[in-house]
Amino acid sequence: MKKVVFISSVGGHLTQLLQLEPLFSEYDYHVITEKTDITVDMKEKYPMSFLVYGARNYPFRYLFKFSYNIVKSLFLFLKLRPDVVVTTGVHTAVPMCYIAKLFRKKVIYIESFAKSHSPNLAGRLVYPIADLFIVQWESMKKFYPKAVNGGSIY
Repeated sequence: MKKVVFISSVGGHLTQLLQLEPLFSEYDYHVITEKTDITVDMKEKYPMSFLVYGARNYPFRYLFKFSYNIVKSLFLFLKLRPDVVVTTGVHTAVPMCYIAKLFRKKVIYIESFAKSHSPNLAGRLVYPIADLFIVQWESMKKFYPKAVNGGSIY
């Protein structure tokens, strides 16, 4: 059975990622997101690991948190040894995607449903290395020409 890591930041990105729950039973899966009061309770339902929550509105603190998350992402990758990394973004997931590519594993990126007319930074960073890049709006293919329009996952 393929090992799959589903990773995203909290909030809408995690909500979108969890829309993929019907697929979870088909894989040996693990969910990774940022640690908050809400996500800690989710550990009872899903096999989960947590990264440090880091909002970018405090750049100096964010730099340290992001650096820590890179190291922790490597640790989690080596521990879980996934065949595929699936993400809805954003910044929390980018290091895991690059680590997966470093180890020649598959990366699937699903651009946010909220992005219908402009790309986000995480999407621009992961697009060049993604094995499958999915957009939810046809209009986004002008930014990501090799993307597949998967339609809404809601």
